[in-house]
Amino acid sequence: MMSKQKRKANLLEALIPIFCLILFIGVAVFKYEASPHIPLICGAVIAALMATTRLGFQWNELEEGVMKTINMAMQAVLILMIVGTIIGTWILSGVVPTMIYYGLKILSPGIFLVATCIICAIVALATGSSWTTAGTVGIALLGVGQGLGIPNYIVAGAIISGAYFGDKMSPLSDTTNLAPAMAGANLFDHVRHMLFTTGPSLLIALILYGFLGAKYAGKNIDPTIINQMLDALSSSFNINPLLFLPPIIVITIVILKVPAIPGLITGSILGGIFAAIFQKSSLGEIITSANYGFVSNTGIESVDSLLTRGGLQSMMWTVSLILCALTLGGILEKTGMLEVIAENILKLARGTGGLVVATVFSCIFVNLVTGEQYLSIVIPGRMYKDAYGKKGLHPKNLSRALEDSGTLTSPLIPWNTCGAYMWATLGVHPFAYLPFAFLNLINPIISMFYGFTGITMHKLPKEEYIIE
Repeated sequence: MMSKQKRKANLLEALIPIFCLILFIGVAVFKYEASPHIPLICGAVIAALMATTRLGFQWNELEEGVMKTINMAMQAVLILMIVGTIIGTWILSGVVPTMIYYGLKILSPGIFLVATCIICAIVALATGSSWTTAGTVGIALLGVGQGLGIPNYIVAGAIISGAYFGDKMSPLSDTTNLAPAMAGANLFDHVRHMLFTTGPSLLIALILYGFLGAKYAGKNIDPTIINQMLDALSSSFNINPLLFLPPIIVITIVILKVPAIPGLITGSILGGIFAAIFQKSSLGEIITSANYGFVSNTGIESVDSLLTRGGLQSMMWTVSLILCALTLGGILEKTGMLEVIAENILKLARGTGGLVVATVFSCIFVNLVTGEQYLSIVIPGRMYKDAYGKKGLHPKNLSRALEDSGTLTSPLIPWNTCGAYMWATLGVHPFAYLPFAFLNLINPIISMFYGFTGITMHKLPKEEYIIE
Protein backbone atom coordinates (compact mmCIF):
# COMPACT_ATOMS: atom_id res chain seq x y z
CA MET A 1 0.00 0.00 0.00
CA MET A 2 1.44 3.35 -1.04
CA SER A 3 1.87 6.01 1.63
CA LYS A 4 -0.01 9.24 1.27
CA GLN A 5 2.02 12.00 -0.39
CA LYS A 6 3.20 14.66 2.03
CA ARG A 7 2.06 18.23 1.56
CA LYS A 8 2.46 21.54 3.32
CA ALA A 9 -0.17 22.48 5.91
CA ASN A 10 -2.44 25.41 5.25
CA LEU A 11 -2.86 28.07 7.92
CA LEU A 12 -6.04 26.57 9.39
CA GLU A 13 -4.48 23.12 9.68
CA ALA A 14 -1.41 24.61 11.33
CA LEU A 15 -3.51 26.57 13.81
CA ILE A 16 -5.86 23.74 14.88
CA PRO A 17 -3.28 22.08 17.23
CA ILE A 18 -2.43 25.53 18.64
CA PHE A 19 -6.07 26.42 19.33
CA CYS A 20 -6.61 22.99 20.93
CA LEU A 21 -3.50 23.44 23.09
CA ILE A 22 -4.69 26.84 24.30
CA LEU A 23 -8.11 25.35 25.13
CA PHE A 24 -6.64 22.31 26.92
CA ILE A 25 -4.20 24.37 28.99
CA GLY A 26 -6.82 27.01 29.80
CA VAL A 27 -9.29 24.45 31.13
CA ALA A 28 -6.74 22.28 32.97
CA VAL A 29 -4.53 24.96 34.49
CA PHE A 30 -6.94 27.80 35.17
CA LYS A 31 -10.20 25.94 35.85
CA TYR A 32 -8.97 22.78 37.58
CA GLU A 33 -5.52 24.03 38.73
CA ALA A 34 -3.96 20.93 37.18
CA SER A 35 -0.45 20.71 35.79
CA PRO A 36 0.10 21.38 32.07
CA HIS A 37 1.55 17.91 31.36
CA ILE A 38 -1.59 16.20 30.02
CA PRO A 39 -2.78 19.25 28.02
CA LEU A 40 0.61 19.31 26.28
CA ILE A 41 0.34 15.59 25.46
CA CYS A 42 -3.21 16.13 24.17
CA GLY A 43 -1.93 18.98 21.99
CA ALA A 44 0.77 16.64 20.64
CA VAL A 45 -1.88 13.99 19.85
CA ILE A 46 -3.95 16.52 17.88
CA ALA A 47 -0.86 17.67 15.98
CA ALA A 48 0.11 14.05 15.22
CA LEU A 49 -3.40 13.21 13.99
CA MET A 50 -3.41 16.28 11.77
CA ALA A 51 0.01 15.33 10.37
CA THR A 52 -0.83 11.67 9.68
CA THR A 53 -4.41 12.03 8.40
CA ARG A 54 -4.16 15.31 6.50
CA LEU A 55 -0.53 16.00 5.65
CA GLY A 56 0.72 12.53 4.70
CA PHE A 57 3.34 12.08 7.41
CA GLN A 58 4.20 8.64 8.79
CA TRP A 59 4.49 8.13 12.55
CA ASN A 60 8.18 7.21 12.30
CA GLU A 61 8.85 10.62 10.73
CA LEU A 62 7.04 12.40 13.57
CA GLU A 63 8.91 10.29 16.12
CA GLU A 64 12.18 11.28 14.46
CA GLY A 65 11.21 14.96 14.82
CA VAL A 66 10.31 14.47 18.48
CA MET A 67 13.60 12.68 19.22
CA LYS A 68 15.58 15.39 17.44
CA THR A 69 13.91 18.14 19.46
CA ILE A 70 14.30 16.27 22.75
CA ASN A 71 17.95 15.63 21.93
CA MET A 72 18.43 19.40 21.48
CA ALA A 73 17.30 19.92 25.09
CA MET A 74 18.94 16.89 26.71
CA GLN A 75 21.86 18.92 28.05
CA ALA A 76 19.36 21.24 29.75
CA VAL A 77 17.57 18.23 31.26
CA LEU A 78 20.82 16.77 32.59
CA ILE A 79 21.82 20.15 34.03
CA LEU A 80 18.44 20.39 35.73
CA MET A 81 18.94 16.99 37.38
CA ILE A 82 22.48 17.85 38.50
CA VAL A 83 21.35 21.20 39.94
CA GLY A 84 18.83 19.23 42.03
CA THR A 85 21.72 17.31 43.63
CA ILE A 86 23.66 20.57 44.13
CA ILE A 87 20.77 22.20 45.99
CA GLY A 88 20.39 19.16 48.25
CA THR A 89 24.08 18.86 49.12
CA TRP A 90 24.66 22.60 49.43
CA ILE A 91 21.88 22.93 51.97
CA LEU A 92 23.10 19.87 53.90
CA SER A 93 26.67 21.18 53.88
CA GLY A 94 25.60 24.60 55.17
CA VAL A 95 26.60 26.48 51.98
CA VAL A 96 23.13 27.91 51.36
CA PRO A 97 22.40 28.52 55.07
CA THR A 98 25.74 30.38 55.39
CA MET A 99 24.95 32.59 52.38
CA ILE A 100 21.51 33.37 53.86
CA TYR A 101 22.98 34.01 57.31
CA TYR A 102 25.51 36.61 56.16
CA GLY A 103 23.05 38.07 53.68
CA LEU A 104 20.57 38.76 56.48
CA LYS A 105 23.31 40.52 58.43
CA ILE A 106 24.53 42.69 55.55
CA LEU A 107 21.57 43.56 53.30
CA SER A 108 18.65 45.84 54.18
CA PRO A 109 15.18 45.91 52.56
CA GLY A 110 15.72 49.30 50.93
CA ILE A 111 18.62 48.19 48.75
CA PHE A 112 17.89 44.47 48.61
CA LEU A 113 16.02 44.18 45.29
CA VAL A 114 18.49 46.42 43.46
CA ALA A 115 21.41 44.49 44.98
CA THR A 116 19.79 41.16 44.08
CA CYS A 117 19.38 42.16 40.44
CA ILE A 118 22.95 43.48 40.18
CA ILE A 119 24.51 40.47 41.96
CA CYS A 120 22.69 38.02 39.68
CA ALA A 121 23.61 40.08 36.60
CA ILE A 122 27.31 40.00 37.53
CA VAL A 123 27.34 36.26 38.26
CA ALA A 124 25.44 35.42 35.06
CA LEU A 125 27.66 37.74 32.99
CA ALA A 126 30.72 35.97 34.35
CA THR A 127 29.34 32.45 33.89
CA GLY A 128 27.07 32.92 30.87
CA SER A 129 24.40 30.93 32.66
CA SER A 130 21.13 32.14 34.16
CA TRP A 131 20.53 28.59 35.39
CA THR A 132 23.78 28.40 37.36
CA THR A 133 23.06 31.85 38.81
CA ALA A 134 19.55 30.95 39.99
CA GLY A 135 20.70 27.59 41.36
CA THR A 136 23.49 29.11 43.46
CA VAL A 137 23.22 32.73 44.61
CA GLY A 138 19.55 32.89 43.58
CA ILE A 139 18.40 30.43 46.23
CA ALA A 140 20.39 32.22 48.93
CA LEU A 141 19.01 35.62 47.93
CA LEU A 142 15.48 34.20 48.04
CA GLY A 143 16.11 33.23 51.65
CA VAL A 144 17.53 36.63 52.53
CA GLY A 145 14.51 38.33 51.00
CA GLN A 146 12.18 36.13 53.00
CA GLY A 147 13.99 37.12 56.18
CA LEU A 148 13.68 40.79 55.27
CA GLY A 149 9.93 40.44 54.76
CA ILE A 150 9.93 40.81 50.96
CA PRO A 151 7.56 38.41 49.11
CA ASN A 152 9.38 35.60 47.35
CA TYR A 153 7.69 36.29 44.00
CA ILE A 154 9.14 39.83 43.95
CA VAL A 155 12.60 38.56 44.88
CA ALA A 156 12.33 35.86 42.20
CA GLY A 157 11.49 38.56 39.65
CA ALA A 158 14.67 40.48 40.55
CA ILE A 159 16.71 37.25 40.36
CA ILE A 160 15.30 36.42 36.92
CA SER A 161 15.90 39.97 35.63
CA GLY A 162 19.52 40.03 36.73
CA ALA A 163 20.27 36.46 35.70
CA TYR A 164 18.87 36.92 32.20
CA PHE A 165 20.63 40.25 31.69
CA GLY A 166 23.96 38.57 32.40
CA ASP A 167 23.10 35.45 30.39
CA LYS A 168 21.98 37.53 27.40
CA MET A 169 25.04 39.82 27.42
CA SER A 170 27.70 37.18 28.10
CA PRO A 171 29.73 35.81 25.16
CA LEU A 172 29.88 32.56 27.17
CA SER A 173 26.11 32.02 26.88
CA ASP A 174 24.80 29.40 24.46
CA THR A 175 21.87 31.56 23.30
CA THR A 176 24.17 34.56 22.83
CA ASN A 177 26.17 32.45 20.39
CA LEU A 178 23.13 30.79 18.80
CA ALA A 179 21.27 33.99 17.88
CA PRO A 180 24.00 35.56 15.69
CA ALA A 181 24.68 32.13 14.14
CA MET A 182 21.04 31.93 13.01
CA ALA A 183 20.97 35.55 11.80
CA GLY A 184 24.38 35.57 10.12
CA ALA A 185 25.88 38.18 12.45
CA ASN A 186 29.21 38.41 14.25
CA LEU A 187 29.12 37.43 17.94
CA PHE A 188 30.69 40.60 19.31
CA ASP A 189 28.73 42.85 16.95
CA HIS A 190 25.64 41.10 18.33
CA VAL A 191 26.64 41.65 21.97
CA ARG A 192 27.46 45.33 21.40
CA HIS A 193 24.20 45.86 19.50
CA MET A 194 22.19 44.36 22.39
CA LEU A 195 23.51 47.06 24.70
CA PHE A 196 21.14 49.54 23.05
CA THR A 197 18.07 47.58 24.17
CA THR A 198 19.25 45.60 27.17
CA GLY A 199 21.15 48.46 28.84
CA PRO A 200 18.12 50.80 29.10
CA SER A 201 15.96 47.82 30.11
CA LEU A 202 18.26 47.04 33.04
CA LEU A 203 18.41 50.69 34.08
CA ILE A 204 14.60 50.98 34.11
CA ALA A 205 14.33 47.67 35.97
CA LEU A 206 16.79 48.85 38.65
CA ILE A 207 14.82 52.09 39.10
CA LEU A 208 11.61 50.08 39.55
CA TYR A 209 13.31 47.74 42.03
CA GLY A 210 14.55 50.83 43.87
CA PHE A 211 10.98 52.11 44.21
CA LEU A 212 9.78 48.70 45.38
CA GLY A 213 12.65 48.44 47.86
CA ALA A 214 11.86 51.90 49.24
CA LYS A 215 8.34 50.67 49.94
CA TYR A 216 9.67 47.87 52.11
CA ALA A 217 12.34 50.09 53.68
CA GLY A 218 9.58 52.23 55.12
CA LYS A 219 8.11 49.31 57.01
CA ASN A 220 9.16 48.37 60.50
CA ILE A 221 10.46 44.83 60.23
CA ASP A 222 10.28 42.97 63.50
CA PRO A 223 13.92 42.18 64.36
CA THR A 224 12.78 39.13 66.29
CA ILE A 225 11.85 37.44 62.98
CA ILE A 226 15.35 37.93 61.59
CA ASN A 227 16.92 36.95 64.90
CA GLN A 228 14.82 33.78 64.97
CA MET A 229 16.04 32.89 61.50
CA LEU A 230 19.66 33.64 62.41
CA ASP A 231 19.39 31.57 65.59
CA ALA A 232 17.74 28.69 63.73
CA LEU A 233 20.47 28.71 61.08
CA SER A 234 23.36 28.97 63.53
CA SER A 235 21.95 26.26 65.82
CA SER A 236 21.22 23.80 63.01
CA PHE A 237 24.35 24.36 60.91
CA ASN A 238 28.01 25.11 61.44
CA ILE A 239 28.08 28.57 59.83
CA ASN A 240 31.54 29.29 58.45
CA PRO A 241 32.83 31.77 55.82
CA LEU A 242 34.77 28.90 54.22
CA LEU A 243 31.42 27.56 53.03
CA PHE A 244 31.43 30.31 50.39
CA LEU A 245 34.13 28.30 48.59
CA PRO A 246 31.89 25.83 46.68
CA PRO A 247 29.90 28.52 44.81
CA ILE A 248 33.09 30.53 44.19
CA ILE A 249 34.80 27.41 42.80
CA VAL A 250 31.83 26.49 40.58
CA ILE A 251 31.55 30.03 39.19
CA THR A 252 35.32 30.06 38.52
CA ILE A 253 35.09 26.69 36.77
CA VAL A 254 32.35 27.97 34.47
CA ILE A 255 34.31 31.17 33.73
CA LEU A 256 37.29 29.00 32.76
CA LYS A 257 35.00 27.40 30.12
CA VAL A 258 34.89 23.96 31.68
CA PRO A 259 31.78 22.27 30.17
CA ALA A 260 28.64 22.86 32.23
CA ILE A 261 27.88 19.27 33.21
CA PRO A 262 31.30 18.31 34.68
CA GLY A 263 31.51 21.77 36.25
CA LEU A 264 28.17 21.37 38.03
CA ILE A 265 28.91 17.78 39.05
CA THR A 266 32.03 19.18 40.72
CA GLY A 267 29.77 21.55 42.65
CA SER A 268 27.63 18.65 43.86
CA ILE A 269 30.70 16.65 44.92
CA LEU A 270 32.08 19.68 46.77
CA GLY A 271 28.75 19.98 48.57
CA GLY A 272 29.08 16.41 49.79
CA ILE A 273 32.70 16.90 50.90
CA PHE A 274 31.90 20.12 52.77
CA ALA A 275 28.87 18.44 54.39
CA ALA A 276 31.16 15.75 55.79
CA ILE A 277 33.77 18.27 56.96
CA PHE A 278 31.63 21.08 58.38
CA GLN A 279 28.36 19.39 59.35
CA LYS A 280 29.78 15.90 60.15
CA SER A 281 27.22 14.37 57.78
CA SER A 282 27.43 10.67 57.05
CA LEU A 283 27.78 9.25 53.54
CA GLY A 284 24.18 8.03 53.76
CA GLU A 285 22.92 11.53 54.59
CA ILE A 286 24.88 13.01 51.69
CA ILE A 287 23.50 10.46 49.21
CA THR A 288 19.95 10.94 50.51
CA SER A 289 20.16 14.73 50.23
CA ALA A 290 21.59 14.51 46.73
CA ASN A 291 18.83 12.14 45.62
CA TYR A 292 15.74 13.17 47.60
CA GLY A 293 16.73 16.63 48.82
CA PHE A 294 17.25 18.13 52.26
CA VAL A 295 14.53 18.17 54.92
CA SER A 296 14.86 21.01 57.44
CA ASN A 297 13.64 20.58 61.01
CA THR A 298 14.67 23.79 62.73
CA GLY A 299 11.21 24.42 64.13
CA ILE A 300 11.01 27.84 62.42
CA GLU A 301 8.48 27.52 59.60
CA SER A 302 10.03 30.21 57.39
CA VAL A 303 13.43 28.52 57.56
CA ASP A 304 12.08 24.99 57.13
CA SER A 305 9.96 25.90 54.10
CA LEU A 306 12.98 27.54 52.47
CA LEU A 307 15.54 24.82 53.19
CA THR A 308 13.36 21.75 52.58
CA ARG A 309 14.14 21.37 48.92
CA GLY A 310 16.52 20.02 46.30
CA GLY A 311 17.49 16.53 45.25
CA LEU A 312 17.57 14.81 41.90
CA GLN A 313 14.08 13.33 42.38
CA SER A 314 12.57 16.77 43.00
CA MET A 315 13.40 17.64 39.40
CA MET A 316 11.56 14.70 37.83
CA TRP A 317 8.22 16.56 37.68
CA THR A 318 9.97 19.31 35.77
CA VAL A 319 11.82 16.88 33.51
CA SER A 320 8.53 15.18 32.57
CA LEU A 321 6.97 18.59 31.86
CA ILE A 322 9.86 19.49 29.56
CA LEU A 323 9.59 16.18 27.70
CA CYS A 324 5.84 16.65 27.19
CA ALA A 325 6.40 20.16 25.80
CA LEU A 326 9.21 19.00 23.51
CA THR A 327 7.05 16.18 22.15
CA LEU A 328 4.53 18.73 20.92
CA GLY A 329 7.27 21.10 19.73
CA GLY A 330 9.03 18.35 17.80
CA ILE A 331 5.87 17.44 15.87
CA LEU A 332 5.05 21.07 15.06
CA GLU A 333 8.61 21.67 13.86
CA LYS A 334 8.92 18.45 11.83
CA THR A 335 5.61 18.94 10.00
CA GLY A 336 6.37 22.58 9.16
CA MET A 337 3.26 23.87 10.95
CA LEU A 338 5.30 26.49 12.78
CA GLU A 339 6.87 27.56 9.51
CA VAL A 340 3.42 28.08 7.95
CA ILE A 341 2.30 30.26 10.86
CA ALA A 342 5.52 32.31 10.72
CA GLU A 343 5.16 32.83 6.96
CA ASN A 344 1.64 34.18 7.41
CA ILE A 345 2.77 36.48 10.22
CA LEU A 346 5.46 37.84 7.90
CA LYS A 347 2.81 38.76 5.31
CA LEU A 348 1.30 41.16 7.84
CA ALA A 349 4.61 42.89 8.58
CA ARG A 350 4.80 46.39 7.14
CA GLY A 351 8.06 48.31 7.29
CA THR A 352 10.92 47.82 9.71
CA GLY A 353 8.69 48.20 12.77
CA GLY A 354 6.30 45.53 11.55
CA LEU A 355 9.19 43.16 10.85
CA VAL A 356 10.63 43.57 14.35
CA VAL A 357 7.15 43.11 15.89
CA ALA A 358 6.68 39.96 13.79
CA THR A 359 10.06 38.65 15.01
CA VAL A 360 9.31 39.39 18.67
CA PHE A 361 5.87 37.81 18.66
CA SER A 362 7.06 34.82 16.63
CA CYS A 363 9.75 34.12 19.25
CA ILE A 364 7.20 34.42 22.06
CA PHE A 365 4.78 32.21 20.13
CA VAL A 366 7.40 29.48 19.59
CA ASN A 367 8.35 29.67 23.28
CA LEU A 368 4.68 29.14 24.17
CA VAL A 369 3.90 26.24 21.86
CA THR A 370 7.19 24.31 21.79
CA GLY A 371 8.44 24.87 25.34
CA GLU A 372 12.01 25.22 24.12
CA GLN A 373 14.11 28.39 24.21
CA TYR A 374 16.49 27.22 21.46
CA LEU A 375 13.63 26.66 18.99
CA SER A 376 12.36 30.19 19.69
CA ILE A 377 15.67 31.45 18.31
CA VAL A 378 16.28 28.87 15.58
CA ILE A 379 12.86 28.89 13.86
CA PRO A 380 12.23 32.68 13.66
CA GLY A 381 15.92 33.23 12.90
CA ARG A 382 15.73 30.89 9.95
CA MET A 383 12.38 32.30 8.81
CA TYR A 384 13.20 36.02 8.93
CA LYS A 385 16.86 36.11 7.89
CA ASP A 386 16.14 36.93 4.24
CA ALA A 387 13.32 39.34 5.16
CA TYR A 388 15.79 41.52 7.08
CA GLY A 389 18.24 41.38 4.18
CA LYS A 390 15.55 42.45 1.69
CA LYS A 391 14.84 45.51 3.83
CA GLY A 392 18.56 46.32 3.90
CA LEU A 393 18.81 45.63 7.64
CA HIS A 394 22.05 44.36 9.17
CA PRO A 395 21.79 40.76 10.50
CA LYS A 396 22.64 42.00 14.01
CA ASN A 397 19.20 43.65 14.12
CA LEU A 398 17.62 40.21 13.72
CA SER A 399 19.95 38.51 16.21
CA ARG A 400 19.16 41.24 18.77
CA ALA A 401 15.41 40.87 18.27
CA LEU A 402 15.70 37.09 18.66
CA GLU A 403 17.37 37.48 22.05
CA ASP A 404 15.21 40.42 23.16
CA SER A 405 12.17 38.17 22.86
CA GLY A 406 13.14 34.50 22.57
CA THR A 407 15.72 34.42 25.35
CA LEU A 408 13.98 36.82 27.72
CA THR A 409 10.42 35.46 27.60
CA SER A 410 11.40 31.81 28.04
CA PRO A 411 11.54 31.90 31.90
CA LEU A 412 8.06 33.45 32.05
CA ILE A 413 6.34 30.35 30.60
CA PRO A 414 5.82 27.47 33.09
CA TRP A 415 6.09 24.65 30.53
CA ASN A 416 9.12 26.11 28.78
CA THR A 417 12.44 24.49 29.73
CA CYS A 418 13.62 27.76 31.30
CA GLY A 419 10.37 28.54 33.11
CA ALA A 420 10.13 24.98 34.40
CA TYR A 421 13.72 25.16 35.64
CA MET A 422 13.23 28.44 37.48
CA TRP A 423 9.97 27.16 38.98
CA ALA A 424 11.67 23.99 40.24
CA THR A 425 14.80 25.78 41.47
CA LEU A 426 13.30 28.86 43.14
CA GLY A 427 9.99 27.28 44.15
CA VAL A 428 8.01 30.22 42.73
CA HIS A 429 5.48 29.82 39.91
CA PRO A 430 6.48 31.75 36.75
CA PHE A 431 3.07 33.46 36.61
CA ALA A 432 3.72 34.74 40.16
CA TYR A 433 7.11 36.33 39.41
CA LEU A 434 6.21 37.37 35.85
CA PRO A 435 4.91 40.89 36.78
CA PHE A 436 8.15 41.58 38.67
CA ALA A 437 10.64 40.27 36.08
CA PHE A 438 10.90 43.85 34.85
CA LEU A 439 13.86 43.44 32.49
CA ASN A 440 12.23 40.48 30.73
CA LEU A 441 9.01 42.46 30.18
CA ILE A 442 10.59 45.79 29.21
CA ASN A 443 13.25 44.55 26.80
CA PRO A 444 10.88 43.28 24.04
CA ILE A 445 8.93 46.55 24.21
CA ILE A 446 12.10 48.64 23.73
CA SER A 447 13.11 46.37 20.85
CA MET A 448 9.79 47.00 19.08
CA PHE A 449 9.99 50.74 19.82
CA TYR A 450 13.38 50.89 18.11
CA GLY A 451 11.91 49.04 15.14
CA PHE A 452 9.23 51.68 14.60
CA THR A 453 11.46 54.68 15.28
CA GLY A 454 14.51 53.34 13.44
CA ILE A 455 16.74 54.02 16.46
CA THR A 456 19.88 51.83 16.25
CA MET A 457 18.38 49.82 13.34
CA HIS A 458 21.66 49.57 11.46
CA LYS A 459 21.57 49.21 7.68
CA LEU A 460 23.58 47.00 5.37
CA PRO A 461 25.80 48.53 2.70
CA LYS A 462 23.78 48.86 -0.53
CA GLU A 463 25.77 46.12 -2.27
CA GLU A 464 24.78 43.60 0.42
CA TYR A 465 20.99 44.07 0.08
CA ILE A 466 19.12 40.87 -0.77
CA ILE A 467 17.30 41.48 -4.05
CA GLU A 468 13.88 39.85 -4.38
